[in-house]
Amino acid sequence: MSKEMLNALDALEAEKGISKEIVIDALEAALVSAYKRHYGQAQNVEVDFDQKKGKIHVYAVKEVTEEVMDSQLEVSLKDALLINPAYEIGDKIRFEVTPKDFGRIAAQTAKQVILQRVREAERTIIYNEFSAYEKDIMQGIVERQDRRYIYVNLGKIEAVLSKQDQMPNEFYQPHDRIKVYVSRVENTSKGPQVFVSRSHPDLLRRLFEQEVPEVYDGLVEIVSVAREAGDRSKVAVRSTDPNIDAVGTCVGPKGQRVQAIVNELKGENMDIVEWDEDPAIFIANALNPSQVVDVIFDEKNPKACTVVVPDYQLSLAIGKRGQNARLAAKLTNHKIDIKPESEMAEYYEKQAEKQAQAEIVDEEIHDEAIIQSDLTDDEYATIAFNDENHTDSDQEI
Repeated sequence: MSKEMLNALDALEAEKGISKEIVIDALEAALVSAYKRHYGQAQNVEVDFDQKKGKIHVYAVKEVTEEVMDSQLEVSLKDALLINPAYEIGDKIRFEVTPKDFGRIAAQTAKQVILQRVREAERTIIYNEFSAYEKDIMQGIVERQDRRYIYVNLGKIEAVLSKQDQMPNEFYQPHDRIKVYVSRVENTSKGPQVFVSRSHPDLLRRLFEQEVPEVYDGLVEIVSVAREAGDRSKVAVRSTDPNIDAVGTCVGPKGQRVQAIVNELKGENMDIVEWDEDPAIFIANALNPSQVVDVIFDEKNPKACTVVVPDYQLSLAIGKRGQNARLAAKLTNHKIDIKPESEMAEYYEKQAEKQAQAEIVDEEIHDEAIIQSDLTDDEYATIAFNDENHTDSDQEI
């Protein structure tokens, strides 16, 4: 070993970002293993790597004892005092045992161990770096694809894009630049594995954060996202500042902000609706662009409702293959049943009858209460006496 070795370690640290100390520790461990293997030495071996000169020294560590039982592990007190009069029983003394041909043997034996440690260190660095990007968005370059995955180059690692995470309206070609959502990062036995997605709903959140400064700053909040990747999405937004229009801010001047997101998603339609604390209003907004006449909630299940729309807008409210209603249900987390006004006429008549009956009952109770309030104490006593006599006569019969 020489200064060339030190220069190589410095270059490795600069190129791979691996600390020189990590490599030196791996080197020393490998040299101990090499010495034991080739020279049959016991476990009392230490290797010292001189970081200034690049030289390696091998030491046999022996314990000072009164009587030597194993010359490889122990040294007598008499011999130790000849080296240094200060030695006592139990002290450890290092004797240099570096063989002349040890450099060649060490280089051959330690090569694989050093490479393994370097790979492990690289994997740890890459995992720590990309785990910080989990749940975030990155830009990559499409490298290649097979039956299972599309491989996206993110710089230091190749991420995998599975079929279910791909957008059905996209065709990926090598060297295409795409933005991907890092869904998860795993540290496997083969090294770090990064899984990315183009269909994840949170990809929309990150794209809005990039295109809309108010969303990034928190002035406009994305409450929920419902997405059918490559076709259509609905995004519910609200403003934390009363002076800011949440929907208009996300759309941008002449629709520039939302159009940039649509272009990135290859023409995926985008509905931006305003979130409201009142679930009825929120559901009506979610069914945009159709009009909503009424929202009737199920008394037994508050998460289920019937939405009444004009007859001529029924197909618009349901959407192509039920898409509009399905996305609205996901966005609001409600089960939505859409009915036209004509079918709801009978329902409204029954409700009106129930209301009328309830009003009649309320009036009767109210009138009876007024009559009873007008009676004097003597009249109450007379009514009570007549009721008792009536009861007795009924029993006699």
